[in-house]
Amino acid sequence: MKALSGTLVVTLEQAVAAPTCSRRLADAGARVIKLERPGGDFARGYDDIVHGQASYFVWLNRGKESVTCDLSEPEDRALFEALVAQADVFIQNLKPGALDRLGFGTGELRKRHPKLITCSISGYGETGPYAHRKAYDLLIQAEAGLAGVTGTPETPSRIGVSIVDVGTGMTAYEAVLEALIARGRTGQGADIKLSMFDCMAELMAVPLLHGRYGKAPERIGLKHPSVAPYGVFQCACGTPILLSIQNDREWRTLAETVLGDPNLGDDPRFATNIARVTNRDATDAIVASAFANETAHALSERLAAVDLAFGHVNDVGGVLAHPCLREIDVSVPGGSARLPAPPAIVDGQSDQSFGPVPKAGAATEAVRREFLQLDE
Repeated sequence: MKALSGTLVVTLEQAVAAPTCSRRLADAGARVIKLERPGGDFARGYDDIVHGQASYFVWLNRGKESVTCDLSEPEDRALFEALVAQADVFIQNLKPGALDRLGFGTGELRKRHPKLITCSISGYGETGPYAHRKAYDLLIQAEAGLAGVTGTPETPSRIGVSIVDVGTGMTAYEAVLEALIARGRTGQGADIKLSMFDCMAELMAVPLLHGRYGKAPERIGLKHPSVAPYGVFQCACGTPILLSIQNDREWRTLAETVLGDPNLGDDPRFATNIARVTNRDATDAIVASAFANETAHALSERLAAVDLAFGHVNDVGGVLAHPCLREIDVSVPGGSARLPAPPAIVDGQSDQSFGPVPKAGAATEAVRREFLQLDE
């Protein structure tokens, strides 16, 4: 039995952030009933790459029951009330104020159902000057400074995955789990509110600390702003190797075994990480010169032999062929999809099954009969 078996989650969700949270709950065994507006979650239309289904939707909606629901209709309002009355968790990411206008604000729901855990996700929070702005992943990447610290010196760049949505969804997931644990002690639910901007401000803590107490980090491409040498260097064969030296002991090992100059380990220009970052151009030039005389295969063997961290700059094809990639098969309308496996491996947990990705509204009639106690 999975950890959240017997837990009922009801969602009014769309796009990515809230579905990330509820899919993790579904993976953990919760029953997730996804209420979709007529026409469905708009993420269903992002693309049609997986047997006619959208990649984002396939990724984030396995194991859920899809119910078509229009809260302007009396019968659907009754269904929503019946669902929430039995739910353990209610998740929504509608525009701030939308549920209140419908008479279903989370504060009101909590008054009616004290054990209910509500989780509301917004772009910039439910109050303040940006509360009613639309917010999507790339917009928040820009507003929260992520794009400002990503890219080359010449131009900021988007992080190549939906880091804002995913990070917000995972933060919501941990908050819901904490609330479930607390409810087990107190018998009381919780009203959780979190914004995409706040979640990314948390991820931006180190750059913000540098900006407030020192100097804001500059964009330096595929290098680390606080550690050196930590970046990409070209080998003699043209293959890039990403080297990561995390401390001064590792620098001395690199100097002796790979760079061929043990004296660099105690050279005051390079002996400490602070010195190496200050003299980054000279540090990187020394490493680049040594790497340029070695093949990627030879360098990999030498670095591995002395337990120094390195990696390859893979493209998508390289990851698909990676020996560490674990995958699962999930049923989707029209076929089956291979997806990355959930990261956590729980010793002794035998149930590794995952529910199918639902067609829009596929569970509508069954859920109506069950929760409104309708005859066949």
